[in-house]
Amino acid sequence: MIKLENVSFKYENAYVFENLSLTVKDGEKVGIIGESGCGKSTLLKMIAGLNIPTSEEINVDGEKDPEGIIKKVSVVMQSPMLLPLSIIDNITMGHDHDEERIEKIIEAANLKKWTDSLPDGLNTYLGDRADELSGGQAQRIAIARAMFKDAGILLLDEPTSALDGENAASVLEAINRFTSDKTVIHVTHRREHLNGYDRIFMMKDGKLIEA
Repeated sequence: MIKLENVSFKYENAYVFENLSLTVKDGEKVGIIGESGCGKSTLLKMIAGLNIPTSEEINVDGEKDPEGIIKKVSVVMQSPMLLPLSIIDNITMGHDHDEERIEKIIEAANLKKWTDSLPDGLNTYLGDRADELSGGQAQRIAIARAMFKDAGILLLDEPTSALDGENAASVLEAINRFTSDKTVIHVTHRREHLNGYDRIFMMKDGKLIEA
């Protein structure tokens, strides 16, 4: 379960939101929509333990400490961070892996066609070239990383924003299959990406309003 009670967050002297509360039950799928700059991504980062609330605390699956929270969640941000490692190491983060499982994840994240075209495939070293990847390639690597971590809670921030319609639909379908038994909070400006979700909120003026 994810529980926020009277949580506030501010940059310098300006509050992004104040006294905000939200409870997400285990296995629940919750979407958050709203205009750019309304605080959706800030809220998601706070739930992920990446932003520290100005007041009160967050409880994510029994964890209140940011370091503990990070271990409990998988996160796909709109602009994912890639490391100067190979593609496979960016997905597994150096952990042991089963080849068959990796193959399924690569296909689900729509990475196979691209990685098969590379001379070294999944062992291609990104290095400084990570900055040269398209937004879609970076997002798909981040999605594969989240699938590999397989945490019980998945936090999504516009996970398909850099993909075209066909690729976005395919990846969203894979995400929905992958998260059938998981708790999900999905931030997006496209409500149609939240079909089948249990609850949808709109963030406006620092408040969450059930839509």
